[in-house]
Amino acid sequence: MPENKSYIEDTIVASASAAGVGGVNIIRISGPKVEEIINNILREMPHPRLATHTKFFNKKNEPLDMGIAIYFPCPFSFTGESVLELHAHGGMFIGKAIIDEIIALGARQAEAGEFTKRAFLNGKLDLLQAEAVADLVSSGSKKSAQAAMRSLSGVFSNLIEALSKQLIKLRLHVEAAIDFPEEEIDFLTDDVLLTEIQACESSFKSVIRGAKIGQILNDGIQVAIIGLPNAGKSSLLNLLSGQDTAIVTDVAGTTRDIIKTSINIDGLCAEFFDTAGFRDNPKTIEAEGIRRTNELLKVVDLAIWVHDYSEKNEINKQFIPANLKHILALNKIDLLSQMPDKMKYNNSVYFSAHTGEGLDDLFKAIKKCVAYETVGDGAFTARTRHIEALKSAFDHFKVGQKALHEKKAGEIFAEEIKLSHKALGEITGQLSDDELLGKIFSKFCIGK
Repeated sequence: MPENKSYIEDTIVASASAAGVGGVNIIRISGPKVEEIINNILREMPHPRLATHTKFFNKKNEPLDMGIAIYFPCPFSFTGESVLELHAHGGMFIGKAIIDEIIALGARQAEAGEFTKRAFLNGKLDLLQAEAVADLVSSGSKKSAQAAMRSLSGVFSNLIEALSKQLIKLRLHVEAAIDFPEEEIDFLTDDVLLTEIQACESSFKSVIRGAKIGQILNDGIQVAIIGLPNAGKSSLLNLLSGQDTAIVTDVAGTTRDIIKTSINIDGLCAEFFDTAGFRDNPKTIEAEGIRRTNELLKVVDLAIWVHDYSEKNEINKQFIPANLKHILALNKIDLLSQMPDKMKYNNSVYFSAHTGEGLDDLFKAIKKCVAYETVGDGAFTARTRHIEALKSAFDHFKVGQKALHEKKAGEIFAEEIKLSHKALGEITGQLSDDELLGKIFSKFCIGK
């Protein structure tokens, strides 16, 4: 992606430490005026990439603080520009005084994610790796942090690059054949081409599958706890949260609003929502609760239908949207005289929200339902936009594949492969507009 010259000419400064009082405040400066700022703030040039204990001065030659300075000359830095890091003492006043002095010397306050954005613009990172920086900072579990580190190391980028090379090879193969129409090439008898198409299709499916797992690692999942009144939905939420988050009574319809709690299941961040019980002809306030539940079911990843198994009532799951993954949770087994036949219902678990029995089985079912159980050492983080771009690229590939198979239309195949390759370029940032970059980096921390 070409550099924005007017943008790169700016020198930026920001605190890279969390707001508040702490032991150390790291102040980061990047841009063409770094060396000039060093001469004014430090009074002498430190050795490159060597931590130097020194004083930080203001324009009156008064020491503001004493700490560590590390100088990274261009282009050997995170941003690809000259960078200075000042490790000052923590505290709101000292850090602000140093930043104010640097701004007076010609720098400006950095925007959210601007240091990482410059690393991308200067070719130090691709867009996938830049996003992985934010994913690593915000990771909520060991597994998500490890996956973000793999993306930052280029694992996901390498998969996209390999897939792009396969597409280019396919396109060149077909276009070379199109250039010689007198040969009357029958693409369907070209074993090499057909083998390459099959390999490319397999690669697409593999990368999309990995990206979906990566999105779960990055974003976690949202789970709606639903069912009829008094089935034990609120008791399950309390069991999950480890406290009396929701009111539990024998009166049907106690839950009228949506209550939530978040837990970590073997590294999977899961947010659970307790909802109003479904029933025919509900009262006005319950009807509003059911309406909110139906709205929630449009956006969650998974539903747990809680059924009071002690009553031996018919299981009615008519309220679950047809396209929503769900688990049948048969509750109150502690009230049964004997254990039920666990083979009776598909995709079900037997548990007791009162005693906690069967909770591990429920967790296993959740992980299986969202394919989290397949997370391995090679997992990487991914985002919704990555999966959408991958699906778009795969759709173009399949359109071209169909045209080649049904109509022997090499021209259509080549054009669709071109569009597929373009969609992949949006993932790594080879083809990204300023609006997309603005949205991505605006979600970063200041100073990152």
